[in-house]
Amino acid sequence: MKIMQLLPELNEGGVERGVVELNRELVKRGIDSVVMSAGGKLAETIEKDGGRHIIFDLCSKNPLTAMTRVRRLREILNSVQPDILHARSRVPAWLTVFANRKLQIPFVTTVHGYNSVNAYSRVMTYGDMVICVSAGIKAYIQQHYSISDDKMTVIHRGVDPELFNPSRVNMSWLELFQKEHCLSNKYIVTSVGRITELKDYETFIHAVKDAAEAIPNICGLIVGGVRHDKQAYFERLKKLVAELGAEEQIVFAGSQSEIAAIYALSNALVSCSKKPESFGRTLIEAMAMNTPVIATRHGGALDIIEEGKNGFLFEPGNVAELAEALKRQKELPSDGLREYVLSRFSLAQMVEKTVAVYVQLLKKISSER
Repeated sequence: MKIMQLLPELNEGGVERGVVELNRELVKRGIDSVVMSAGGKLAETIEKDGGRHIIFDLCSKNPLTAMTRVRRLREILNSVQPDILHARSRVPAWLTVFANRKLQIPFVTTVHGYNSVNAYSRVMTYGDMVICVSAGIKAYIQQHYSISDDKMTVIHRGVDPELFNPSRVNMSWLELFQKEHCLSNKYIVTSVGRITELKDYETFIHAVKDAAEAIPNICGLIVGGVRHDKQAYFERLKKLVAELGAEEQIVFAGSQSEIAAIYALSNALVSCSKKPESFGRTLIEAMAMNTPVIATRHGGALDIIEEGKNGFLFEPGNVAELAEALKRQKELPSDGLREYVLSRFSLAQMVEKTVAVYVQLLKKISSER
């Protein structure tokens, strides 16, 4: 079996990491894995892990070049001859739909987010099978599009138990990180994600400042890169910190590679997303490191968090409710979080369920032909 995953690019992000992980695990199972994207810093990992990466512009939304790219994509598909095409985003899905019209290669889509409801987004329902990364995403798709239930399945993102393993923390790196950001003897609450308005870092900053009265040594650690088009937003966040006099409580650490070590260092992980997260990958990663979590009460977090048992939920934008959750975080047990996550959201389960979709689809197509 030969699988081709198609996505815009291979840089930082949950979709990209999921593609890299699936590529690696498919190769381990003896399945030919091909990934097509416009490239990025994770592209070489595809090849290193035994897959094949094809550089192709699946990123541009320019309609003037679309048909040229469709023709070229059709040529590549004819050459590679994959058994399954698996589109992870809307532009790749549209190009694949047109390139695949005559070829009729079985087509899978994964809906990773709460995309705007329109004809452009509808393409993610055009797969012969449609994978949704949470129950919330499935309900959203079924609410807005006409799609039969038997074409849809929920496959949660999976956490890698080796990568996120408390016994394998890079302690030497962690000691340097703590020293660089003056984190020793601090009560660390961490938020991980790109610096973007959707992450609502304003609410996080305000809540950490408010919680400092009860937790004097609290530190809000923000870990995430800043794209050039988000630089102005980043400057506004730094200005907010200064206006609140919260320079002692808030640390911007930038993009970091040793995320598992940062989870292990943290007393809690916080997700403040304004819009519903499609799933909440950082939540399960942190819990795999036995770190309790706090998240906004919507989206994929509802599939993960059992209120008061392994985390807390709060209403989006509610500073007071988040500050109270930060104060109460010590009530949450850290024991058993890893076992909880690995029994429900492991990488192995994600891969096995995805491969099962491929096999089921191939059998179905074969029987129909």
